[in-house]
Amino acid sequence: MEFLTIFLSSLISLVSPVGVVLDRTAQQPIRRSFVSVETLEVRIDNAPSYQLVQGKVDRIRIAGRGLFPVQEVRLEALELDTDPIFLEGRRLLRGRPQLTQPARAAVRLVLTEADINRALRSPAFAAQLREVGINALSEQDARQARRYEILNPRVEFESQRIRVSASLREAGDPATLDIMAEAGIETVAGRQLRLVNPTVRLNGEAVPDRVVTPVANGIAERSDLRQLEASGITARILQLHTNADQLQLAAFVQVAPNKF
Repeated sequence: MEFLTIFLSSLISLVSPVGVVLDRTAQQPIRRSFVSVETLEVRIDNAPSYQLVQGKVDRIRIAGRGLFPVQEVRLEALELDTDPIFLEGRRLLRGRPQLTQPARAAVRLVLTEADINRALRSPAFAAQLREVGINALSEQDARQARRYEILNPRVEFESQRIRVSASLREAGDPATLDIMAEAGIETVAGRQLRLVNPTVRLNGEAVPDRVVTPVANGIAERSDLRQLEASGITARILQLHTNADQLQLAAFVQVAPNKF
């Protein structure tokens, strides 16, 4: 959430108060919103140019590869294409751009299986992800889950299906348990992820549905994009597709004028 806020603020700040924007110069605030960037292209369309002084930008297009929003996480590709953006002219001239109408953009994101597994090998990122998973459990199950350390986590993509495997080790016990979770994945009303027919096996034995179902429901609740609306961001998933080695997501994002 913090990264998304920084990125959207950087997008709006691309507009120059002097009425001229160079694509190369415009890359700088976008680059600063990432830890590192392998390649990045920014293009700003604005004809006639006097529209910019009046607070209108026809279109902003961003295309990047190898983007790191945090140190351990790499985005294979990120593309963004906006509708016209309208800003308050007087604030713009003072170098403090402010939206006067909602800003809308189409976004395409690609994550690879290899990059996700590399991130999972990072202790810091794995610890954060573990907390997200634990928070999806009931209080009693969460207390029990905290007793275990996760070893060698791995994600595998198939056509509209995801498999996650890892080993679990209880504190003070050298023995490990092998866990494998698998589910189809789809979107609900463009705003929420749903796991389809989730299964979990522990040392090859199926975990009862009464344990799996609450976890799957908790993941769905935490993925609900309506949580962003309190921050002035409306987002909807238009397409979600997985294949043998990557996940591709297309989405619509709208930013309210009084939030950025």
